[in-house]
Amino acid sequence: DELGDKLTSCEDITNYNNFYEFSTEKEEVASLARNFRTSPWTVKVGGLVSKPGVFDLDDLLRKYPQEERIYRLRCVEGWSMVIPWLGFPLAALLKEVEPTSRAKYVRFESLYDPEQMSGQKTDLLDWPYVEGLRLDEAMHNLTILATGLYGKPLPPQDGAPIRLVVPWKYGFKNIKSIVKMDLVEEMPVSAWMAAAPDEYGFYANVNPDVPHPRWPQSSERRIGELARRKTLPFNGYAEEVAHLYSGMDLRKFF
Repeated sequence: DELGDKLTSCEDITNYNNFYEFSTEKEEVASLARNFRTSPWTVKVGGLVSKPGVFDLDDLLRKYPQEERIYRLRCVEGWSMVIPWLGFPLAALLKEVEPTSRAKYVRFESLYDPEQMSGQKTDLLDWPYVEGLRLDEAMHNLTILATGLYGKPLPPQDGAPIRLVVPWKYGFKNIKSIVKMDLVEEMPVSAWMAAAPDEYGFYANVNPDVPHPRWPQSSERRIGELARRKTLPFNGYAEEVAHLYSGMDLRKFF
């Protein structure tokens, strides 16, 4: 259990999905993603690093032991889950490529394949999906690259075969089906920042005191439960991560 919370059922985790590359309807994603090809798969890591490389997913799975991490997931839409991920710290891969002193951020990019991901044929976002983290956020021990859940490989609808999980941030920061990571000096502009700059900013730390323009953030609906519950600052991980934002104005939405 995570803070005494029960795990969300595998059935709910794998059938209630925000993955706009396939559909904006949560209950449709699983069926539309059923035949998504996840092998072979490589992740290209470059930019401001001393040892850029193209990493085969199977090699990464052999090199880095898979750990179970039970994390809360909080969507900005006001719902949440508790998910038993399998994965490894993003820091392990970043240390391998050796970021240079100029590297301040990590820019992530998802697969662009409209033939497999029909949602990319729409103009909802400027595809491919892009996200970013500050380097110290990316190197934090809580930040993982997830490759599975409930002890099995990630299903396509949950971001197979490799996705980002940053448990103190809203769910949209947790980019799925990653194919590219670049270490950069300037703050990346994420897909949602570009699409709706008045609603989405870079940090997206869970903050119950600051409402989103469309969704209040003070409480949430845990999938599988009826009653709402209070949302915790930094999604309950304040003790581990609040120091990263010392001196910042957290009253801002992001």
